[in-house]
Amino acid sequence: MTTTEDLQYLYSELRLIEQWEKEQKDLFFWEKLGRLPFVILDRLTPKFIQDKIGVVLDELGSYVQSGGRYLISKEQMYRKMLPHEEPDADTALERIAQLPLSRMDEVAESISKSSSNTATVQGATTGIGGIFTLAIDIPLLLGISIKALQEIAISYGYDPSEKSERIFIVKCLQFSSSDIVGKKAILEDLAAFRSGEQSKQVLSQLQGWREVMLSYRDNFGWKKLFQMIPIAGILFGAYLNRSTLQDVTETGRIMYRKRRIIEKLEAVS
Repeated sequence: MTTTEDLQYLYSELRLIEQWEKEQKDLFFWEKLGRLPFVILDRLTPKFIQDKIGVVLDELGSYVQSGGRYLISKEQMYRKMLPHEEPDADTALERIAQLPLSRMDEVAESISKSSSNTATVQGATTGIGGIFTLAIDIPLLLGISIKALQEIAISYGYDPSEKSERIFIVKCLQFSSSDIVGKKAILEDLAAFRSGEQSKQVLSQLQGWREVMLSYRDNFGWKKLFQMIPIAGILFGAYLNRSTLQDVTETGRIMYRKRRIIEKLEAVS
């Protein structure tokens, strides 16, 4: 049963999330400046890397449409969320949705930390080879990002195998690497999931997955430059991958958390 204290806590947390959203809409000068060299760097990028980016674009499109090779096994997450019972696959998500918000937050934060650590090691490893290992790094980083977001979805009681949730995950990816204009538009898209309009408003925007990968390519612009120097490639590769996963998982945690808070409030209203 939800108490008055619980309601006050949920409303307080919702206000904090809304403040975070407001802050995300502020585009700092250095973000604009940081995008300037991408056109030049893109022209200098070897064809095999461009081809790999094209393959990953197609893979991400496949993920949106069918789940592709990125879908995770949900049973392990069910056991993590419900350690004292043998969860039934048909009812596990319903049980998870009834857990205290603090339990959901705890697991989601642990997912964020572990995926960031994995990405850090991967970035340092692929940085050893300089610019030529970037073709390996991009799909690996995307895979880690999608896996983490799917696990975060489950930790808040949502099924990442559903098409609408796959689109929500792609929108989270897109949001974490967008500029101020993009963030405003994506927040509106994500809001549609709360109003039940996603089937028309968001599913009609499937081409957003291509924009995600273009943003990923832009974010790797500086990495391309620094990977010309092997040692810098190792250090910067580790830093960039870690910060990318931190941004992606923060977005996923907050946006899924907001949905769950609103649904908990609606359940007692």
